[in-house]
Amino acid sequence: MVSLATRHIGGLTVSALGLGCMGMSPVYGRPDVTEARATLRHAVERGVTLFDTADVYGAGGNERLLGEVLPPYRDRITIATKTGIVALPALGLPVGVNGRPARIKRSIDASLRRLRTDHVDLYYLHRADPKIPIEESIGAMSELVTAGKVRFLGVSEVTADQLRRAHATHPIAATQMEWSLFSRESEAEVVPTARELGIAVVAYSPLGRGMLTGSPQATTDLAWIDFRRFLPRWRRANLATNLAAVEQVKAVAAELGTTPAAVALAWLLAKGENVVPIPGTKRRSNLDKNLAALDTTLRPQDLATLDTIAAAGERH
Repeated sequence: MVSLATRHIGGLTVSALGLGCMGMSPVYGRPDVTEARATLRHAVERGVTLFDTADVYGAGGNERLLGEVLPPYRDRITIATKTGIVALPALGLPVGVNGRPARIKRSIDASLRRLRTDHVDLYYLHRADPKIPIEESIGAMSELVTAGKVRFLGVSEVTADQLRRAHATHPIAATQMEWSLFSRESEAEVVPTARELGIAVVAYSPLGRGMLTGSPQATTDLAWIDFRRFLPRWRRANLATNLAAVEQVKAVAAELGTTPAAVALAWLLAKGENVVPIPGTKRRSNLDKNLAALDTTLRPQDLATLDTIAAAGERH
């Protein structure tokens, strides 16, 4: 096992790049489960220690996949999962949110069974429930910490105010949000609030749901069952604008002798020591390309160029 650069999430020390596992379920097309399993093992071998999943991914199937592969490495990895989104049982399609304390307590037990572990290192409220004060949801999660089922708490896609309220209820180790060259909204309020409170920022979809890699499979050649077909950024006029922005990333990568993915991830890593990107992939080859970001140093002129990029089309 190789050692990678590390960062801190609360009292956890994790690899500076984690692995987002959502794509190992049928989201961006139908995954090759054999290759997904191999990618999880390869990630451990390469020194990745943070693995991110959720009970909603694949209607629990994503957690079961991790539970098949990761138990032999449990003492050296960090497992993060989430609760709060309600999905159709068979398909895993989100249909709402539920942050009621009783459901949270049921959810953790189901997640632990699927993950084949007796505790989760980092447990997120996946979305705040507008019908339930966030203090009630976090209060229930804090009881899971007391019970030894969870080590640290996180919140996902919250406002700065919600983050403060959650943190006042129980210490929050991480706030997770979509953050990339193409998703910059959180930089106005949530990121500064997290930095002020000493909370790690875990960035999901740091490659713009694959678009920033520039690969045809993530831009113009999507699988028929790929949900990105329905997102505004992939609609024809927006896609043309966004691909032009990708060319800027490619130009920086060419000057540095690396890949667009490495450049996009290195840009995020340069945003602060409290930032931990979790690029998702289901292939070993892409994992290796992503990890190259840890060996990529962006020059001041590169950062200035990248900071000007903005995406066309809403992210959802």
